[in-house]
Amino acid sequence: MTEVVIHKPTSAKKGYAGAPGELQKLSDIVASELPRIPTGCSELDRVLGGGLVPGAVTLVGGDPGVGKSTLLLQSASQLSAQGCVLYVSGEESPKQIAMRAQRLEVMDANCQVLAETEIETIIAAAQKLKPAVMIIDSIQTMHLRDIPSASGSVSQVREGAAALARFAKENQISIFLVGHVTKTGEVAGPRVLEHIVDTVVFMEGQEDSRYRLLRSVKNRFGSVNELGVFGMTEQGLKAVKNPSAIFLSKPNGEVSGSAVTVLWEGTRPLLVEIQALVDDSHSPAPRRVTVGLDQNRLAMLLAVLNRHGGIFTSDQDVFVNVVGGVRVTETSADLALLMAVVSSLRSRPILPGVLIFGEIGLSGEIRPVPCGQERLKEACKQGFTRAIVPYGNTPKQAIKGVDVTSAKTLSEALAALF
Repeated sequence: MTEVVIHKPTSAKKGYAGAPGELQKLSDIVASELPRIPTGCSELDRVLGGGLVPGAVTLVGGDPGVGKSTLLLQSASQLSAQGCVLYVSGEESPKQIAMRAQRLEVMDANCQVLAETEIETIIAAAQKLKPAVMIIDSIQTMHLRDIPSASGSVSQVREGAAALARFAKENQISIFLVGHVTKTGEVAGPRVLEHIVDTVVFMEGQEDSRYRLLRSVKNRFGSVNELGVFGMTEQGLKAVKNPSAIFLSKPNGEVSGSAVTVLWEGTRPLLVEIQALVDDSHSPAPRRVTVGLDQNRLAMLLAVLNRHGGIFTSDQDVFVNVVGGVRVTETSADLALLMAVVSSLRSRPILPGVLIFGEIGLSGEIRPVPCGQERLKEACKQGFTRAIVPYGNTPKQAIKGVDVTSAKTLSEALAALF
Protein backbone atom coordinates (compact mmCIF):
# COMPACT_ATOMS: atom_id res chain seq x y z
CA MET A 1 0.00 0.00 0.00
CA THR A 2 1.26 3.48 -0.89
CA GLU A 3 0.30 6.66 0.90
CA VAL A 4 -0.87 9.46 -1.41
CA VAL A 5 -1.11 12.97 0.02
CA ILE A 6 -3.82 15.06 -1.66
CA HIS A 7 -3.16 18.79 -1.45
CA LYS A 8 -5.99 21.24 -1.59
CA PRO A 9 -5.44 23.66 -4.51
CA THR A 10 -4.77 27.20 -3.37
CA SER A 11 -6.46 30.09 -5.10
CA ALA A 12 -4.37 32.93 -6.42
CA LYS A 13 -4.06 35.92 -4.12
CA LYS A 14 -4.01 39.51 -5.20
CA GLY A 15 -0.46 40.57 -5.94
CA TYR A 16 0.87 37.01 -6.16
CA ALA A 17 2.36 35.51 -9.31
CA GLY A 18 -0.84 33.69 -10.26
CA ALA A 19 -2.48 30.30 -9.85
CA PRO A 20 -0.29 27.20 -10.39
CA GLY A 21 0.10 26.45 -14.09
CA GLU A 22 -1.43 29.75 -15.22
CA LEU A 23 0.43 31.42 -18.09
CA GLN A 24 0.68 35.19 -18.16
CA LYS A 25 2.16 37.45 -20.79
CA LEU A 26 4.79 39.77 -19.37
CA SER A 27 3.28 42.85 -21.04
CA ASP A 28 -0.13 42.07 -19.49
CA ILE A 29 1.14 41.95 -15.90
CA VAL A 30 0.41 45.19 -14.08
CA ALA A 31 3.63 46.32 -12.39
CA SER A 32 2.98 48.61 -9.46
CA GLU A 33 5.48 50.01 -6.98
CA LEU A 34 4.68 48.55 -3.57
CA PRO A 35 4.74 51.08 -0.73
CA ARG A 36 7.59 50.62 1.73
CA ILE A 37 6.89 50.10 5.41
CA PRO A 38 9.28 52.24 7.52
CA THR A 39 10.67 50.36 10.51
CA GLY A 40 11.22 53.49 12.60
CA CYS A 41 15.02 52.97 12.59
CA SER A 42 16.92 54.98 9.99
CA GLU A 43 19.91 52.62 9.84
CA LEU A 44 17.74 49.51 9.43
CA ASP A 45 15.71 51.23 6.71
CA ARG A 46 18.95 52.12 4.92
CA VAL A 47 20.16 48.51 4.94
CA LEU A 48 16.78 47.23 3.74
CA GLY A 49 16.73 49.74 0.88
CA GLY A 50 14.19 52.19 2.26
CA GLY A 51 12.01 50.03 4.48
CA LEU A 52 10.12 46.74 4.41
CA VAL A 53 8.49 45.52 1.20
CA PRO A 54 5.11 43.76 1.67
CA GLY A 55 5.54 40.05 1.03
CA ALA A 56 9.33 40.12 1.37
CA VAL A 57 11.26 37.67 3.56
CA THR A 58 14.38 38.97 5.33
CA LEU A 59 16.97 36.70 6.92
CA VAL A 60 18.93 38.21 9.83
CA GLY A 61 22.12 36.36 10.78
CA GLY A 62 24.85 36.97 13.32
CA ASP A 63 26.84 35.56 16.20
CA PRO A 64 25.07 34.63 19.44
CA GLY A 65 24.44 37.64 21.66
CA VAL A 66 25.28 40.23 18.99
CA GLY A 67 21.81 41.82 19.24
CA LYS A 68 19.59 40.24 16.56
CA SER A 69 16.59 39.67 18.83
CA THR A 70 17.06 43.07 20.47
CA LEU A 71 16.98 44.85 17.11
CA LEU A 72 13.89 42.98 15.94
CA LEU A 73 12.01 43.51 19.20
CA GLN A 74 12.70 47.24 18.99
CA SER A 75 11.59 47.24 15.35
CA ALA A 76 8.43 45.34 16.31
CA SER A 77 7.64 48.08 18.82
CA GLN A 78 8.00 50.77 16.15
CA LEU A 79 6.09 48.82 13.51
CA SER A 80 3.19 48.01 15.85
CA ALA A 81 2.18 51.67 15.71
CA GLN A 82 1.42 51.24 11.97
CA GLY A 83 -0.17 47.78 11.98
CA CYS A 84 -0.40 44.43 13.67
CA VAL A 85 2.92 42.68 14.41
CA LEU A 86 3.31 39.02 15.37
CA TYR A 87 6.49 38.02 17.24
CA VAL A 88 6.99 34.23 17.19
CA SER A 89 9.64 32.86 19.53
CA GLY A 90 10.86 29.30 19.52
CA GLU A 91 13.66 29.91 22.02
CA GLU A 92 12.18 32.15 24.72
CA SER A 93 8.99 32.10 26.75
CA PRO A 94 6.59 35.07 26.66
CA LYS A 95 7.77 36.11 30.15
CA GLN A 96 11.40 36.23 28.99
CA ILE A 97 10.40 38.36 26.01
CA ALA A 98 8.46 40.67 28.34
CA MET A 99 11.53 41.02 30.60
CA ARG A 100 13.66 42.09 27.61
CA ALA A 101 10.92 44.45 26.42
CA GLN A 102 10.80 46.03 29.86
CA ARG A 103 14.56 46.58 29.78
CA LEU A 104 14.28 48.12 26.31
CA GLU A 105 11.34 50.27 27.46
CA VAL A 106 8.98 48.97 24.75
CA MET A 107 6.38 47.35 27.02
CA ASP A 108 3.61 49.59 25.65
CA ALA A 109 4.04 48.17 22.15
CA ASN A 110 0.92 46.70 20.54
CA CYS A 111 2.74 43.52 19.53
CA GLN A 112 1.31 39.99 19.65
CA VAL A 113 3.64 37.29 21.07
CA LEU A 114 3.41 33.59 20.26
CA ALA A 115 5.68 30.91 21.73
CA GLU A 116 5.43 28.12 19.15
CA THR A 117 7.75 25.99 17.01
CA GLU A 118 5.30 24.22 14.67
CA ILE A 119 5.00 26.11 11.39
CA GLU A 120 1.47 24.87 10.62
CA THR A 121 0.23 26.29 13.94
CA ILE A 122 2.08 29.57 13.33
CA ILE A 123 0.56 29.98 9.85
CA ALA A 124 -2.92 29.21 11.20
CA ALA A 125 -2.52 31.85 13.91
CA ALA A 126 -1.22 34.37 11.36
CA GLN A 127 -4.15 33.74 9.02
CA LYS A 128 -6.51 34.52 11.88
CA LEU A 129 -4.58 37.57 13.14
CA LYS A 130 -3.61 38.93 9.67
CA PRO A 131 -0.46 40.80 10.77
CA ALA A 132 1.44 43.20 8.54
CA VAL A 133 4.82 42.03 9.86
CA MET A 134 5.83 38.70 11.37
CA ILE A 135 9.10 37.86 13.16
CA ILE A 136 10.32 34.26 13.45
CA ASP A 137 13.01 33.78 16.11
CA SER A 138 14.58 31.55 14.95
CA ILE A 139 14.14 29.48 11.78
CA GLN A 140 16.40 26.68 13.16
CA THR A 141 13.90 25.99 15.97
CA MET A 142 10.87 25.64 13.67
CA HIS A 143 9.60 22.38 12.26
CA LEU A 144 6.92 20.97 9.96
CA ARG A 145 4.90 18.04 11.30
CA ASP A 146 5.00 16.15 7.98
CA ILE A 147 8.83 15.97 7.86
CA PRO A 148 10.25 13.19 10.08
CA SER A 149 13.45 14.94 11.21
CA ALA A 150 14.59 17.11 14.09
CA SER A 151 14.38 20.89 14.16
CA GLY A 152 17.42 22.56 12.61
CA SER A 153 18.07 19.75 10.13
CA VAL A 154 18.63 20.52 6.47
CA SER A 155 15.18 19.37 5.34
CA GLN A 156 13.34 21.16 8.18
CA VAL A 157 15.13 24.47 7.62
CA ARG A 158 14.71 24.31 3.83
CA GLU A 159 11.05 23.31 3.75
CA GLY A 160 10.11 25.50 6.71
CA ALA A 161 11.61 28.60 5.11
CA ALA A 162 9.93 27.76 1.79
CA ALA A 163 6.52 27.37 3.48
CA LEU A 164 6.88 30.72 5.28
CA ALA A 165 8.05 32.42 2.08
CA ARG A 166 5.00 31.14 0.18
CA PHE A 167 2.72 32.30 2.96
CA ALA A 168 4.36 35.75 2.99
CA LYS A 169 3.97 36.31 -0.75
CA GLU A 170 0.41 34.99 -0.91
CA ASN A 171 -0.76 37.25 1.92
CA GLN A 172 1.60 40.24 1.43
CA ILE A 173 3.11 39.85 4.90
CA SER A 174 6.69 40.95 5.59
CA ILE A 175 8.58 38.28 7.53
CA PHE A 176 11.85 38.48 9.46
CA LEU A 177 13.69 35.19 9.93
CA VAL A 178 16.43 35.03 12.56
CA GLY A 179 19.16 32.59 11.51
CA HIS A 180 21.78 30.94 13.69
CA VAL A 181 25.38 30.90 12.44
CA THR A 182 28.02 28.20 12.57
CA LYS A 183 31.50 28.59 14.06
CA THR A 184 32.75 29.73 10.64
CA GLY A 185 30.24 32.62 10.58
CA GLU A 186 27.85 31.19 7.96
CA VAL A 187 24.11 30.71 8.43
CA ALA A 188 23.40 27.25 9.84
CA GLY A 189 21.47 24.99 7.51
CA PRO A 190 21.45 24.53 3.73
CA ARG A 191 22.78 27.19 1.38
CA VAL A 192 19.40 27.19 -0.36
CA LEU A 193 18.00 29.05 2.66
CA GLU A 194 19.73 32.24 1.50
CA HIS A 195 18.36 31.71 -2.02
CA ILE A 196 14.77 31.36 -0.82
CA VAL A 197 14.63 34.68 1.06
CA ASP A 198 14.58 38.11 -0.58
CA THR A 199 17.07 39.87 1.69
CA VAL A 200 20.01 38.62 3.76
CA VAL A 201 21.58 40.87 6.39
CA PHE A 202 24.33 40.06 8.87
CA MET A 203 24.95 41.75 12.20
CA GLU A 204 28.61 42.03 13.12
CA GLY A 205 30.28 43.23 16.28
CA GLN A 206 33.25 42.54 18.50
CA GLU A 207 32.82 41.53 22.11
CA ASP A 208 34.88 44.47 23.38
CA SER A 209 33.12 47.04 21.18
CA ARG A 210 29.86 48.82 21.86
CA TYR A 211 29.15 49.26 18.15
CA ARG A 212 27.27 46.84 15.90
CA LEU A 213 27.42 46.78 12.10
CA LEU A 214 24.44 45.59 10.05
CA ARG A 215 25.54 44.63 6.54
CA SER A 216 23.35 43.65 3.59
CA VAL A 217 24.76 40.85 1.43
CA LYS A 218 21.64 40.18 -0.67
CA ASN A 219 18.72 42.46 -1.43
CA ARG A 220 16.24 42.04 -4.26
CA PHE A 221 14.74 45.45 -3.53
CA GLY A 222 17.84 47.55 -2.82
CA SER A 223 21.61 47.80 -3.04
CA VAL A 224 23.92 45.18 -1.55
CA ASN A 225 26.87 45.88 0.74
CA GLU A 226 24.81 48.57 2.46
CA LEU A 227 26.05 49.21 5.99
CA GLY A 228 24.16 50.34 9.07
CA VAL A 229 25.89 51.31 12.31
CA PHE A 230 24.33 50.92 15.76
CA GLY A 231 25.52 51.64 19.27
CA MET A 232 24.67 49.13 22.02
CA THR A 233 23.30 50.84 25.13
CA GLU A 234 21.35 49.75 28.21
CA GLN A 235 18.14 50.66 26.36
CA GLY A 236 19.05 48.57 23.31
CA LEU A 237 20.47 49.50 19.94
CA LYS A 238 20.66 53.16 18.90
CA ALA A 239 21.28 54.29 15.32
CA VAL A 240 24.57 56.15 14.76
CA LYS A 241 23.89 59.16 12.54
CA ASN A 242 27.56 60.03 11.82
CA PRO A 243 29.44 56.71 11.58
CA SER A 244 32.57 58.26 10.05
CA ALA A 245 33.35 60.06 13.31
CA ILE A 246 33.42 56.91 15.46
CA PHE A 247 35.96 55.11 13.28
CA LEU A 248 38.48 57.97 13.34
CA SER A 249 40.76 58.10 16.38
CA LYS A 250 42.04 61.41 17.72
CA PRO A 251 45.59 60.83 19.01
CA ASN A 252 47.29 63.39 21.22
CA GLY A 253 50.25 63.70 18.87
CA GLU A 254 51.40 62.68 15.41
CA VAL A 255 51.92 58.92 15.12
CA SER A 256 53.46 56.95 12.28
CA GLY A 257 51.74 54.08 10.53
CA SER A 258 48.26 55.60 10.39
CA ALA A 259 46.33 56.69 7.28
CA VAL A 260 42.71 57.68 6.74
CA THR A 261 40.77 56.51 3.71
CA VAL A 262 37.14 56.66 2.62
CA LEU A 263 35.13 53.57 1.67
CA TRP A 264 31.91 53.44 -0.31
CA GLU A 265 29.41 51.34 1.62
CA GLY A 266 26.22 50.87 -0.36
CA THR A 267 24.94 54.40 -0.94
CA ARG A 268 27.15 56.49 1.33
CA PRO A 269 30.85 57.15 2.04
CA LEU A 270 32.47 55.98 5.27
CA LEU A 271 35.78 57.27 6.62
CA VAL A 272 37.99 54.68 8.33
CA GLU A 273 41.51 54.64 9.71
CA ILE A 274 44.05 52.03 8.60
CA GLN A 275 46.96 51.31 10.94
CA ALA A 276 50.17 49.52 9.96
CA LEU A 277 53.10 48.28 12.01
CA VAL A 278 56.35 47.29 10.29
CA ASP A 279 59.06 45.67 12.39
CA ASP A 280 62.24 43.67 11.83
CA SER A 281 61.53 40.00 11.35
CA HIS A 282 63.41 37.39 13.38
CA SER A 283 62.24 34.43 11.31
CA PRO A 284 63.12 33.29 7.79
CA ALA A 285 59.46 33.77 6.74
CA PRO A 286 58.28 37.31 7.65
CA ARG A 287 54.71 37.51 8.93
CA ARG A 288 51.85 39.20 7.08
CA VAL A 289 48.92 39.67 9.46
CA THR A 290 45.73 41.59 8.61
CA VAL A 291 42.58 42.39 10.58
CA GLY A 292 39.69 43.61 8.44
CA LEU A 293 41.59 43.22 5.15
CA ASP A 294 42.43 40.43 2.72
CA GLN A 295 45.82 38.98 3.61
CA ASN A 296 46.56 37.93 0.02
CA ARG A 297 45.93 41.46 -1.21
CA LEU A 298 48.40 42.82 1.34
CA ALA A 299 51.08 40.46 0.03
CA MET A 300 50.36 41.56 -3.55
CA LEU A 301 50.52 45.27 -2.67
CA LEU A 302 53.82 44.80 -0.82
CA ALA A 303 55.25 43.22 -3.99
CA VAL A 304 54.08 46.26 -6.01
CA LEU A 305 55.67 48.56 -3.40
CA ASN A 306 58.93 46.65 -3.77
CA ARG A 307 58.95 46.60 -7.57
CA HIS A 308 57.56 50.04 -8.46
CA GLY A 309 58.16 52.04 -5.27
CA GLY A 310 61.69 50.90 -4.46
CA ILE A 311 60.79 50.14 -0.83
CA PHE A 312 61.72 46.66 0.43
CA THR A 313 59.76 44.86 3.13
CA SER A 314 60.90 41.29 2.45
CA ASP A 315 62.78 41.19 5.78
CA GLN A 316 60.03 42.92 7.79
CA ASP A 317 56.96 41.73 9.66
CA VAL A 318 53.90 43.70 8.51
CA PHE A 319 50.76 43.98 10.64
CA VAL A 320 47.69 45.86 9.35
CA ASN A 321 44.49 46.71 11.23
CA VAL A 322 41.30 48.56 10.29
CA VAL A 323 40.14 50.58 13.30
CA GLY A 324 36.67 49.90 14.67
CA GLY A 325 36.21 46.37 13.37
CA VAL A 326 35.23 47.50 9.86
CA ARG A 327 35.82 44.93 7.11
CA VAL A 328 37.26 46.44 3.90
CA THR A 329 35.96 44.69 0.80
CA GLU A 330 36.75 47.22 -1.94
CA THR A 331 40.04 48.21 -3.57
CA SER A 332 39.88 51.95 -2.88
CA ALA A 333 41.92 51.44 0.33
CA ASP A 334 45.01 50.15 -1.53
CA LEU A 335 46.85 53.48 -1.64
CA ALA A 336 46.11 54.35 1.99
CA LEU A 337 47.30 50.88 3.07
CA LEU A 338 50.70 51.28 1.39
CA MET A 339 51.08 54.84 2.68
CA ALA A 340 50.50 53.57 6.23
CA VAL A 341 53.11 50.83 5.68
CA VAL A 342 55.69 53.32 4.40
CA SER A 343 54.89 55.71 7.25
CA SER A 344 55.56 52.98 9.82
CA LEU A 345 58.68 51.71 8.04
CA ARG A 346 60.28 55.17 7.84
CA SER A 347 58.81 56.42 11.16
CA ARG A 348 57.40 59.44 9.36
CA PRO A 349 53.87 60.36 10.49
CA ILE A 350 51.22 61.39 8.00
CA LEU A 351 50.01 64.85 8.90
CA PRO A 352 46.48 65.13 10.36
CA GLY A 353 43.78 66.15 7.92
CA VAL A 354 45.13 64.12 4.98
CA LEU A 355 42.79 61.73 3.16
CA ILE A 356 44.11 59.03 0.81
CA PHE A 357 42.24 56.71 -1.53
CA GLY A 358 42.88 54.91 -4.80
CA GLU A 359 43.27 51.45 -6.33
CA ILE A 360 46.78 50.23 -7.18
CA GLY A 361 47.45 48.08 -10.23
CA LEU A 362 50.20 45.51 -10.65
CA SER A 363 52.20 47.87 -12.87
CA GLY A 364 52.27 50.55 -10.18
CA GLU A 365 49.53 52.75 -11.67
CA ILE A 366 46.85 54.31 -9.48
CA ARG A 367 43.40 53.60 -10.86
CA PRO A 368 40.32 55.76 -10.21
CA VAL A 369 37.51 54.53 -7.96
CA PRO A 370 33.75 55.15 -8.22
CA CYS A 371 32.07 58.15 -6.55
CA GLY A 372 35.28 60.10 -6.05
CA GLN A 373 33.49 63.45 -5.81
CA GLU A 374 31.18 62.22 -3.04
CA ARG A 375 34.14 60.80 -1.11
CA LEU A 376 35.90 64.16 -1.16
CA LYS A 377 32.77 65.99 -0.02
CA GLU A 378 32.42 63.62 2.95
CA ALA A 379 36.06 64.25 3.87
CA CYS A 380 35.43 67.99 3.74
CA LYS A 381 32.51 67.61 6.16
CA GLN A 382 34.81 65.77 8.60
CA GLY A 383 37.39 68.56 8.54
CA PHE A 384 40.00 67.14 6.15
CA THR A 385 42.01 69.77 4.30
CA ARG A 386 44.16 67.71 1.92
CA ALA A 387 43.53 64.65 -0.24
CA ILE A 388 45.74 62.41 -2.37
CA VAL A 389 43.58 60.81 -5.05
CA PRO A 390 44.00 59.05 -8.43
CA TYR A 391 44.42 61.28 -11.44
CA GLY A 392 41.13 59.99 -12.82
CA ASN A 393 39.29 61.22 -9.70
CA THR A 394 40.54 64.80 -9.95
CA PRO A 395 37.46 67.00 -9.39
CA LYS A 396 36.46 69.19 -12.33
CA GLN A 397 35.63 72.01 -9.94
CA ALA A 398 37.66 72.81 -6.87
CA ILE A 399 36.14 71.74 -3.55
CA LYS A 400 36.28 74.55 -1.04
CA GLY A 401 38.51 73.77 1.91
CA VAL A 402 40.23 70.70 0.40
CA ASP A 403 43.58 70.77 -1.42
CA VAL A 404 43.47 67.86 -3.86
CA THR A 405 46.70 66.28 -5.13
CA SER A 406 46.32 63.76 -7.95
CA ALA A 407 48.83 61.02 -8.77
CA LYS A 408 49.11 58.65 -11.71
CA THR A 409 51.64 56.21 -10.28
CA LEU A 410 52.68 54.92 -6.88
CA SER A 411 56.00 56.75 -7.04
CA GLU A 412 54.20 60.07 -7.61
CA ALA A 413 51.99 59.46 -4.56
CA LEU A 414 55.02 58.63 -2.40
CA ALA A 415 56.79 61.80 -3.53
CA ALA A 416 53.71 63.92 -2.87
CA LEU A 417 53.16 62.57 0.65
CA PHE A 418 56.70 62.05 1.92
